[in-house]
Amino acid sequence: MLLFRGREAHSRSLAKAISWRTLGSIDTFVLSYLFTANVKAAGAIAGTEVLTKMLLYYLHERAWSRISWGMDKGTPAKGGPEQNESIISDHG
Repeated sequence: MLLFRGREAHSRSLAKAISWRTLGSIDTFVLSYLFTANVKAAGAIAGTEVLTKMLLYYLHERAWSRISWGMDKGTPAKGGPEQNESIISDHG
């Protein structure tokens, strides 16, 4: 499937989606509470948007990983020897 052939592992995209949604859900809860002054309503609003937003973010990230626009052209698309050397030099 074209959408899932990016340069980033699926597990990384999923971890990013979860961490982003956690932050986003906290924001949604706080804003919902400020507007409703009701913890139960704020929790319900924040809770219902979690899964759909994680899925949308994951799909969005995977789609953008297929687009080379704005990426460093010197970075290899797959984990070849050039990428392994840069990882070693970047981390000591």
